[in-house]
Amino acid sequence: MNNQSKKMALLGSASIPKALLAMGIPTMIGMLVNAFYNLVDAYFVGGLGESQMGAISVVYPLGQVVIGLGLLFGNGAASYISRLLGRGYKEKADAVASTALYSSMSVGAIIILISMLFLHPILKLLGATDSILPYATTYAGIYIVSCIFNVFNVTMNNIVTSEGAAKTTMCALLIGAVLNIALDPLFIYVFDLGVAGAAIATAISQVVSTLVYLTYILRRKSVFHFRIKDCTYTKEVMCEIFKIGIPTLIFQILTSISISLINNAAGDYGDSAIAGMGVVTRLISMVSLSVFGFIKGFQPIAGYSYGAKNFNRLREAIKTSILWSTIFCVIFGIILALFPAAVVSQFTKGDAEMIRIGAASLRVNGLSIMLFGFNTVYSSLFLALGKGKEGFILGACRQGICFIPVILLLPTVWGLNGILYAQPIADMLSTVITVFMAIPLHKNLNEMQKQTAAINTDSNG
Repeated sequence: MNNQSKKMALLGSASIPKALLAMGIPTMIGMLVNAFYNLVDAYFVGGLGESQMGAISVVYPLGQVVIGLGLLFGNGAASYISRLLGRGYKEKADAVASTALYSSMSVGAIIILISMLFLHPILKLLGATDSILPYATTYAGIYIVSCIFNVFNVTMNNIVTSEGAAKTTMCALLIGAVLNIALDPLFIYVFDLGVAGAAIATAISQVVSTLVYLTYILRRKSVFHFRIKDCTYTKEVMCEIFKIGIPTLIFQILTSISISLINNAAGDYGDSAIAGMGVVTRLISMVSLSVFGFIKGFQPIAGYSYGAKNFNRLREAIKTSILWSTIFCVIFGIILALFPAAVVSQFTKGDAEMIRIGAASLRVNGLSIMLFGFNTVYSSLFLALGKGKEGFILGACRQGICFIPVILLLPTVWGLNGILYAQPIADMLSTVITVFMAIPLHKNLNEMQKQTAAINTDSNG
């Protein structure tokens, strides 16, 4: 069996535990290490001072919006590609992959240019105070330009995972993250470049991850060819990409907005509050990105099974993914909730106010993150099945539909506690909505399975 046949067998016929381990764990490890190097950035920059720590916290959501363009085309295409491969439409899947890659790079370059032209007002909008702005400008000037490589990496991450090559994604993320961890202290302290050094280290790591994906393409390891001439912008293809990609992009934008709202609300309590909440954001992101990595392995299995009308396999994949992701979230949630002060104190020279605010927030966020696996499986499942509207609603709940009203209203009546408890309250509301949307989905899948069985019976009879 050749390499491409093995990939298709993994998606369509391998046991669910084996498929999830082969697809989800490598991507999860890659995303976990990727999130960890974000923490390492915070750790080393935190040693420079609270204003510098606040700077990278302010720039973070802007980078997430740019990266969202990779998700727009990458995740949108990945869902469609998995379903096409499940139906046996290899050539069409090839064209969709090429369209997604070149489109994301073109749009990404335009957005990065616009961001750089209006950098100061954007950073102020994101919550930069007068003391934070100089450092944020320096960091963003390097980091945002380098995000063109990240757009490429995120797009390829999704496409490569959709074809069953999760180990390649893991290698790209792992190599880039380990390199960034090694370069951070070198550029920040040895070369005495401060926040600019952190940005340079991140940029170099992204370039190296890009080289991993380019090597994968040029050595013809991929199922796809990625040729400009294969790009197709038909109404059908673009609708399929956008109906999944746009909800994903909006989710990413909402994530950035939510972080900006936290920064702005925390700004009333000083740079220490912004820095403390920034650390919590990165710690919780480490857990959430790890789960996203695992669910990236679940998505192509779900999409392929749905395209092949293998509903028993789909149902087993859902149950197993919920169980495993929830166990992971509970373990990390307990650790963060039990030792919040000890964790937050690693990211400051000893700012007692930053530790106090960060620890109080981390304690309640650690408890609410336990619900994240359940919510994410279903929001990703809807997208994998091509149900963009439902996927958008669930994806937008945690950081948008439920969060934004809470963060706008609660601090006005509860002060700082309103900021600390905003995300946990949004998490609980999101779980309730997920339950109500999951019930009709399973009823619909049961009906489709009965119809498919009836058709097969008639054709065999």
